[in-house]
Amino acid sequence: MAAQLLSGAKYSDALAVVGISMCTAVFCEAISWLLIYRTSSYKSLKSTIDKASKKLETMKTTDASSSASSNLLKKSSKTKKMDRVETSLKESSRDLSMFKFKSGAVVALVLFMVFGLLNSLFDGKPVAKIPFVPIRLIQKMTHRGLLGNDMTDCSMAFLYLLCSISIRTNLQKLLGFSPPRGAAGAGLFPMPDPKAS
Repeated sequence: MAAQLLSGAKYSDALAVVGISMCTAVFCEAISWLLIYRTSSYKSLKSTIDKASKKLETMKTTDASSSASSNLLKKSSKTKKMDRVETSLKESSRDLSMFKFKSGAVVALVLFMVFGLLNSLFDGKPVAKIPFVPIRLIQKMTHRGLLGNDMTDCSMAFLYLLCSISIRTNLQKLLGFSPPRGAAGAGLFPMPDPKAS
C-alpha cells in the first residue's frame, strides 16, 4: 500500500534517494560507534585533545594579557611550554585520525555498495528537477548519466552526494560524534604551521 502511494507520488524517486541516504547515514554512524566511539582508547584520546586545547587556549589568553614589563626569560619559557602543548595536541590529533581511519574504510565500502545499488536502480533516470540551469562545471555532476539536453534534470549521483554530505555531518553533530574542538584542523590536510616556515 505504502509502495503504491510512494510510486504514484510526483517526487517518489527523489524521496527514495533521500530516504536511502538517511538510512545509510544512520547505518554508517552505527558502524562508527561500534568501531570507534564506544572504545576506551577513543575516549581517552578525545579527553586528551580537549584538555590540551583548553590548556593551550588559556596559555594564549594569559600570554596576550600579560604585562609588557615581563622579562624575556619568562616569555621564552612560556613559549616553550606552549610549543610542547601544541606538539602534544598535534600528536594526539594525528593518533585520533589514524584511529578513525580504520572505520572509515568500512564506512567507505558501505557507501560504495549503496551508491552502486542506487546507480543500477536509477540508471539514466532523472530523480529531481533543479530550479535553475547550473554552471558548466556543475552540469557534469548534476546531469551525470542522463540522456537529453534538459540541464535542469538532476541525476541520482548528485542528489545522493548532497544528501550524504549534509545528512551525515548533521547526524554526527546531533549524536555528539563530531571531532574534538582542538582536532578541527587535524584532518587530512591540516593548516600549515606558521612557525615552521
